[in-house]
Amino acid sequence: MTHIKAAVCREFGAPLRIETIQLAAPQMGEIEVTLKACAVCHSDISYASGAWGGTLPAVYGHEAAGHVTAVGDGVRGLVVGDPVVVTLIRACGTCPSCGGGNPVICESGETGNPLTTPDGAPIEQAMNTGGFAEKVVVDQSQVVKLPETMAMDAAALLACGVITGVGAVVNAAGLRPGQDVVVIGAGGVGLNAIQGARIAGARRIVAVDMSEEKLSIAREFGATDGVLATDDKPWRAAKKAMGRGADAVIVTVGAIPAYDAAVRYLANGGKVIMVGMPHSGDMSSYEPVMLAATGQGLVGSKMGDVVIARDIPWMVDLYQQGRLKLDELISGRWTLDQINEAIADTKTGSAKRNVIVFE
Repeated sequence: MTHIKAAVCREFGAPLRIETIQLAAPQMGEIEVTLKACAVCHSDISYASGAWGGTLPAVYGHEAAGHVTAVGDGVRGLVVGDPVVVTLIRACGTCPSCGGGNPVICESGETGNPLTTPDGAPIEQAMNTGGFAEKVVVDQSQVVKLPETMAMDAAALLACGVITGVGAVVNAAGLRPGQDVVVIGAGGVGLNAIQGARIAGARRIVAVDMSEEKLSIAREFGATDGVLATDDKPWRAAKKAMGRGADAVIVTVGAIPAYDAAVRYLANGGKVIMVGMPHSGDMSSYEPVMLAATGQGLVGSKMGDVVIARDIPWMVDLYQQGRLKLDELISGRWTLDQINEAIADTKTGSAKRNVIVFE
C-alpha cells in the first residue's frame, strides 16, 4: 500500500476534503501513474453534487496525465517512466461492444477499487480513475502513451473533453466535408466539437450559447457564426446563417431546454448527437412523426465513441501541428489543496477547463 493525498467526497454537495488515503499496488494488467495534471470536468461536479447517485466516500477526477511509476504482471508496451494520458474508458477487449470497435460501452462491468482509508475501509474510485489524487492505479486499457515532450496539463484534456467533443462530430455524427453543424453549448466540450467540425471540413459551424463572451471564444476555435440561445427562436437565426438546416446538431450541455430545441435546428435527414448529460430523472419530449417524416434522428454519444489507441495519437499529432488547440482551453491552473476553488470557478460557466497540477 502507498499513502497518497486525495480530494475525497464524503457528502454529496459538500466541499471535497483533502485526506491521506491508501492506494493498492497494481495487479495483473494494471499500472500505477503518478499524476502531473487532472482537469476538472462538469461530470465530476455533477457526481459530487449527487446528480447521478453513486457510492461514497469517493475520489472523483477523470481527465488525467502523468508518468508510469509501477506496472503489474502482464502489462505490455509500457514501462516505468512513460508519459501517459489516463482516461475513464476501461475496456475488456472481448465483449461484443469491444469486439465491434466500440470500447467506450464495454459490457464487462469489471472495475477495480484500489483505494482505502488508512484503517482499510473502501473508497470508491469514481469513473474508474480517481484522478483528484497524487497517484492512480488503472487498467492498462485506460491509458495511451504520449510523446516525451508533451506538456501534461494539455495532455490531460485529451482524456475526456477533447475526445468527447471531437469524437462526437467525427465518429458519432460521421460529418463529411461541406456539411453544416450546430453546436449547442460553447463550454469545454462544445469548443472541442467546434474544433472537430472545423477539422472535418464543415462548411458552416454555428455555435449556440447563453453568453456573447463564449460565442466570441467559439469563433476563435472555428465557429463561423454565433447565436444567442436567449434569442426568440434561435434556430431561425442559425438556419439563416447556414441557409438551411444543420446536418448535425451537437448538444454538449445537460440542459433540458437545449435538448427540447435541438431538433428544430435540423435539416431533413439530419441528426442530433446527444452528448451533454442532464440529471437523472430529467425528461425531454419530441414529436416522433416529425422525425420519421423528415428522416431525422437522435443519437447518443458516450465519450465521442472513441477508440483511444487510435484517436488520441491522431489528436496529439494535430496538436503538434498546431491544428488542434489544447493550451488555449486551459483557463486556470490550481493545486490539489485549491480544488474546491477550482470547482467553484468551473461552476460559474466562464471557465473552459480548470486543471489541477501536481508538483
